Amino acid sequence: MSTSGVIEGTQMDKENLLGVMQGRLLPKYQGRYQAHPLGYWQQEFTIAAQLGLDCIEFIVDLNDLQDNPLMSAPGRDEIRVLTLQTGVQVKTFCADIFMQQPLHDENSNKSGASLMVLQSLLVAAKELQVSDIVIPCVDQSSLASDKQMERFVQAIKPLLSECEHYGVNLSLETDLAPEPFVRLLDRLSSARVTVNYDIGNSAALGYDPKVELSHYGDRISDIHVKDRVLNGGPVVLGQGDADFERFFDALAAYRYKGPFIMQAYRDEQGVDIFKQQLDWVRPYLRSHGE
Repeated sequence: MSTSGVIEGTQMDKENLLGVMQGRLLPKYQGRYQAHPLGYWQQEFTIAAQLGLDCIEFIVDLNDLQDNPLMSAPGRDEIRVLTLQTGVQVKTFCADIFMQQPLHDENSNKSGASLMVLQSLLVAAKELQVSDIVIPCVDQSSLASDKQMERFVQAIKPLLSECEHYGVNLSLETDLAPEPFVRLLDRLSSARVTVNYDIGNSAALGYDPKVELSHYGDRISDIHVKDRVLNGGPVVLGQGDADFERFFDALAAYRYKGPFIMQAYRDEQGVDIFKQQLDWVRPYLRSHGE
């Protein structure tokens, strides 16, 4: 497949890569809002290239884990071939499995199994030259107590030297307020433990992006572009409580070099509503260098 003229500019020209959360350009997989679209994930590379996107953030689910292409050498080879054909990379993973089966689960069998998955993902990240593994600590995997926080720290610490050796970030997505989030980052004390900032999730929690970034703006390595209503769910970009102008004004003070990943509202089909929201948010992205 020729990629001539497909992508606007090159990734080397850009201050930040522009990407999409896996599945947002495809019909829902088994009716699920966010999931690895097993059996037709390959189609998204071509659609992403046609839209001028640079990358896809791959999802790692507990369901059908062993069939995820990230978990096998042939699967990773297929990803590399698709990247060569389309110019669309996989630069980040979103490990939703750790919401379903947290690294800090009280059940040592479950937490141990999740730790083995994370070790496998580090190998995959090294092979694919991935920059970030996003670890969600929200909803059922929230770090809501001191005991959960302690178990999480003890689970992550033994892997930090490997992350540093491979050059892979563990990008934490949490529902913590800024001060406790900084305390968690300080406890882990590694440049490879970074922040995933989700614009919509912060709005739903009622956090002020300027205050959040004043605490850890220089530690953000992956940004999810989303809108939500306060204490509620996802909505079309611009229709919720996320203050995009305030967020991007605050972000301008930091030398953010990571990707912007469109995790915006989706419907059953995906691609048309994605295009609508990409057009809406693009002025903000361009102001930051996309």
